[in-house]
Amino acid sequence: MGVQGRAVKPPLLFLCHRIPYPPNKGDKIRSFHLLEYLSRSHRIHLGTFVDDPADWEHLERLDQWCAERMVRPLRPPLARMRSLKGLAKGQPLTLPYYQDAALAAWTRKAMRERSVKRVLIYSSAMAQYLLPETAEATVVMDLVDVDSDKWRQYAKSRSWPMSWLYHREAERLLEFERSASAAAEATLLVSEEEAELFRRLAPEAASRVHALRNGVDLAWFDPRVEHPSPYEGPGPHLVFTGAMDYWPNVDAVVWFAEEVMPLLRARFPQLRFHVVGSRPAERVRALAQEPGVEVSGTVPDIRPYIAHADAAVAPMRIARGIQNKVLEAMALARPVVASPMGAEGIRAEWGVELLVAESGEEFADALDRLLNDRERAVTLGEAARRRVEADYGWEGTLPLLDRWFPPQEG
Repeated sequence: MGVQGRAVKPPLLFLCHRIPYPPNKGDKIRSFHLLEYLSRSHRIHLGTFVDDPADWEHLERLDQWCAERMVRPLRPPLARMRSLKGLAKGQPLTLPYYQDAALAAWTRKAMRERSVKRVLIYSSAMAQYLLPETAEATVVMDLVDVDSDKWRQYAKSRSWPMSWLYHREAERLLEFERSASAAAEATLLVSEEEAELFRRLAPEAASRVHALRNGVDLAWFDPRVEHPSPYEGPGPHLVFTGAMDYWPNVDAVVWFAEEVMPLLRARFPQLRFHVVGSRPAERVRALAQEPGVEVSGTVPDIRPYIAHADAAVAPMRIARGIQNKVLEAMALARPVVASPMGAEGIRAEWGVELLVAESGEEFADALDRLLNDRERAVTLGEAARRRVEADYGWEGTLPLLDRWFPPQEG
């Protein structure tokens, strides 16, 4: 029994497909802020995976927000082999990839012994842990993006047999997303555009589908904080940030290096394009041999790279949801040029707070105008920061969770 006047924290089961710390990539940024917010009013029982060996050192940091944690190793090569079981069983390959008997047993035990009545599922893959024990609980599922539609995009960009495999995954995963949303009190997505797409794909759950926008840590990404420049040479300098083993990011930077850089280098011979992000794939590392392209790999802090860039680019050709890289650059008052997919879901006035281009020529022309008009670049960056302050602070978006997980009074 709690002390009079002191809030009593009910238990909440939080299941996510990747350890939500450190918040250094898109899905982990969102899951961390959900975890931190919910921990203010709940005792968190966290079940998750580690797929990057470097993340094991961060386990104790989770104790700041978690009453209990079950962290399982996930080795991608073995998980990919395990996922092939989905072909024989008619499942989406995503499910056996994240299948773990120990995590399922821990989930059952937590529900039974901790009297958990509130559950947050983060990503469709973790909905396979919706067990009979969770039937009486309030379950909220955060899909983040419509992953099945991302696989559909992948299928369009590949030749047979991968196109067939990705098309199959899109169909099977959508079936699973729909069945999981039917068992949830609410299904959340990262933007209103993403929520509307899922309402069309899963009309039976439409009334329980909601947008919970991504946010930005406005204090961390503060343009008033000074950082030493990581760049050498006069520039100008362009930057792309993101996990560089993630296919849509790889596709974006390869396309930009091949289609846009030759056009820009003809106009700005000293221009440098900086690809900044962890675990660069072989195709990305190879770009470092191209004139004007620099691949940084993992850096301790991405803010100096954004803050000292003349512009940030997000030439996404495959995407779902909201691009954190765009929000972070806007928060740091940098002008951003994005593809329509890179800008999707972001409430910003095109041409005033965010520039949008599609073809290589359009990107080159937009950047040419920015680099030749520094006053306009500054004005656009300042407008971008104001937009993020108005619409994308985490403290303005996360209270939506209180609708299903209200703080419990003493």
